Amino acid sequence: MYINKYHEENLENKSFLVTGGAGFIGSHIVSYLLKNGAGKVRVLDNLVTGRYSNIQEWENHPNFEFIEGDITDTASCLRACEGIDYLSHQAALGSVPRSIKDPARTNATNVDGFLNMMIAAKDSKVKKIVFASSSSVYGTEKSLPKFEDKIGDPLSPYAVSKYTNELYAKVFGTTYGMKIIGLRYFNVFGPRQDPSGPYAAVIPIFIDKLKSQSPVYIDGDGEQTRDFTFVENAVQANVRAMLCENEEAFNQVYNIAYGENYSVNYLFNSIREALGSAQDAIHRESRKGDVRNSLADISKAQALLGYKPLFSFKDGLPLTVESYK
Repeated sequence: MYINKYHEENLENKSFLVTGGAGFIGSHIVSYLLKNGAGKVRVLDNLVTGRYSNIQEWENHPNFEFIEGDITDTASCLRACEGIDYLSHQAALGSVPRSIKDPARTNATNVDGFLNMMIAAKDSKVKKIVFASSSSVYGTEKSLPKFEDKIGDPLSPYAVSKYTNELYAKVFGTTYGMKIIGLRYFNVFGPRQDPSGPYAAVIPIFIDKLKSQSPVYIDGDGEQTRDFTFVENAVQANVRAMLCENEEAFNQVYNIAYGENYSVNYLFNSIREALGSAQDAIHRESRKGDVRNSLADISKAQALLGYKPLFSFKDGLPLTVESYK
């Protein structure tokens, strides 16, 4: 989609596995790797929240392989990791409200599935692992901006699952000598984010509802803030982390964001303006488990990973709105 390049190395002799590679963020990582000549890009996805259409353009590419399988199945994880150098683990069951409604399923996918992937990667001698964590781990910590070493108590089963991933990663790094990097995503948005279903993210929902002139709901007063992060910045972070050679950078977690926050009301008004709509939003009760305010300090990722986000919220929103037209 974009022509920015985040690596210096020749990728033709390198093999990559992207779990959840048919999903929103994963499919963008897949596209980047194949456009930049990766020797092998394998996707493991159960197509529950991902869409095959997100990666269909690559199905005849000689360096692309798709495995339909689930990370809760150990055999699928082992098969997917075979012969792989770098793992970008994006597969997860997202959404705070979904985790509150069905904590067991969230745990099975995000904790048991994560552990399966770590074991498979260890047994297959994968060189480096990058995994998706979440800003939800900050929980009750109210100070802004958020620094990686200062977290509160989790507010949802989803947050528990992501923090558990971080703990497992640290143990696998120290116990088995593995090179693992965790990325705490802050409200990633962009093209290919699914607006359908009860647990869709706010930006595609707003776009979809405004386009169809359906009622738009804002949870609470709408003054809650988020560090909305364009998907291309998340792709950059994954690429830089997988190919990182800085020994100090491994077995740590990093905030991945832009470093600016905006209210949900501001977001709604920006999308409404981009679509030329005069429709108003309807406010309703706040959601359980939501963090009130979010803003990332990204200096650690900048210093140790060379992360330099190129797309601000105001850069990414028009590209996103345009993609849904």
